[in-house]
This record gives sequence, structure tokens and C-alpha cells, in this order.
Amino acid sequence: MSIQFSPKETYRENFSFRNSPDAIQRFPFPFNEDSYLYSVNIEPANSKDPGSIYEHWFDIDEHYLSEMAERALVLDKDPGRYLVMPHMQPAAWDALQMLMENLSRDYPQWFELDQDGQHWHWRNKALGIDQRFIFGDASTLPCEPLEFITRQVQGDFALLDQRDNDLFMDAGMVTSPADWSLAFDAGMSFKQWHTPVPMANQMGVFDRALKYLLAMQTGQPVRRLNWTLTINPRLDSSPETFHEWGSDRGTVTPDNVGQRVHLRVELQFMARLPRSNGLMFSIRTYLISMDELVTQPGWGCRLHRVLRDLPDPIADYKGMTRYRQTLVEWLSHFDPDA
Repeated sequence: MSIQFSPKETYRENFSFRNSPDAIQRFPFPFNEDSYLYSVNIEPANSKDPGSIYEHWFDIDEHYLSEMAERALVLDKDPGRYLVMPHMQPAAWDALQMLMENLSRDYPQWFELDQDGQHWHWRNKALGIDQRFIFGDASTLPCEPLEFITRQVQGDFALLDQRDNDLFMDAGMVTSPADWSLAFDAGMSFKQWHTPVPMANQMGVFDRALKYLLAMQTGQPVRRLNWTLTINPRLDSSPETFHEWGSDRGTVTPDNVGQRVHLRVELQFMARLPRSNGLMFSIRTYLISMDELVTQPGWGCRLHRVLRDLPDPIADYKGMTRYRQTLVEWLSHFDPDA
């Protein structure tokens, strides 16, 4: 796929983010049925559907320059969005290698990597980066290895340490979370950071997911979709910035719902890191306004039915209670049976 980067868009203040028709068509609409319940819904991360978000392990799209500018802005304000505990340094180099090798192979027009033993040469033509360094020697990079590479890749990244038959969030770069915080979750176990999710624990979803992830093998990554709603195309909806976006939920009206309410879908990718035996957990976020979403046949109808029948605890957890009825009524115009 030939990528045409959009001019830099904003995910705050004037919210100039928009999707092109191509981006709308490749948006990962997450509903295969007219209802929704939590499930493991993990599948092998095999390449499929050329041009789709599933073609490569790490998806680069038209919003690349905008998202990288947004990441830099968040880090300037809050460097704590990046964290690597000392024992996670091998995993950080693992992640750098995985990202550089995949990006240079899958998007050679934008990324190049030359390797001569431990002497590496990385070029990111999109951002104008040309860096020679010694793999394993952080002093040869302008910043720590995980920060260096994740400032150049769309999506958030958590590196999980596997010990005591559990997974622990001990490193990451998280600048566009859906109402969670790396600083708060750092050091927590898999079940601890999922505790706020309603109903899923009673259904045994996380027990099954953890068992599956602990058994993952190198070279056999998996993926799943997750979703929520957000007001305005805001990537950084973290607890640290709640004072900036929390009140937005009370501003939705029948007149602005199509423009302001966005479906937020995460493509979650999980891969075993070969040297450290940790797990990479990447969260690639896609945003689409309701006005954009209903241009696709059947999407407005199906989303209407999903949100209309969504159990109240899930709706409340996803933060849509204040405007849910307004949105459901608006979407009903796209459901022939409503």
C-alpha cells in the first residue's frame, strides 16, 4: 500500500483530525453481530487483506505525522508517560529490534535499517531521522531505546514482564490511552490492571486470556480489537488530563452528535520478545466520527443495535451514560427496523 500522509492534524483544541475516504473504508469496525459482550476474541496476527490494518504487524497510515507530533507534545508536557524499569532494558532493546525490522521490511519507502553485527544504521525518511548506533549501547542513541523507537511508531506500547505465572506492566510508552494511566498501572499484574472492567471477571474472560498469553511462543503474535466511544477526536484521554476532557461528555446534543461522538477502536497486538521473554502489547488506536461511520453501509444500523442493547454496567464503564440515549436516537435513523 502506498501511504499518502495527511497534513498535520490536531487531536486537541480545534480538533482538525479527519479521515479520508480510504481511511474510512479501512477503519476496523469491531462488530460482527447486533449485540456485544466481552470475549477473549484473540486471533493469530497473520498478514491478510492487503491494504487493510491487518496486512502488517504494525500499521502506518495517513495520520502518521499527526500522531507523532501529538506524542511529542504529550511527552513535552508529561515525560512520565514513558517508563522502563531497570530489569526491562533487555525487553526495550527487543522491542526496538522488532519494530525497526518490521517497519523497514513492510514500509521500505519510509524506513531503512542496515545491520552490521551490533552496528546499526536506522533511517526514518518521514521524520528526517538518520541514526547510527550500537545495538545494546544506549549511550549511542539520543534517548533510551524504547523511547527512541516509540516516538516513531503509531500506537501505545506496554512491555510486560513474565514471572510468577503472571504478567506485569513494567515498561511502556503510553500517550494516547482510553482512560487509563501507565504511571498508575506500572508494576501491576495482568488481573490487577483489568480489575475496573465490569462483568468480564465473572465471565472468566481474563483467566482465559492470561492463560493464553503466558503460553505464547516467539514468532506467533496474536491480535484482538477493543472499542469505546470518545467525544471529539482526542487521543490523549488519560486520567492525568481528565480535567481537560471529562466535561466533554455533557456537551453532546442531537445537533452535534454526528460530528463530536467518535467510535474509538484499538487494534491490540501481542508478541513474545525473544531475548527477554517478555511480551510486547501494542495498542493502535483508530478514531472515526459518527458522520464518517454512517457513510459505510450497515455500520450505523449495527452500532445502533449494539448501543441500544448494551448492558448498563458496560455502558457506564465506557463512559457513555450521559450521552448514550442521544446517540442511540440519532443512530436509529440508520436502522430500518427502529
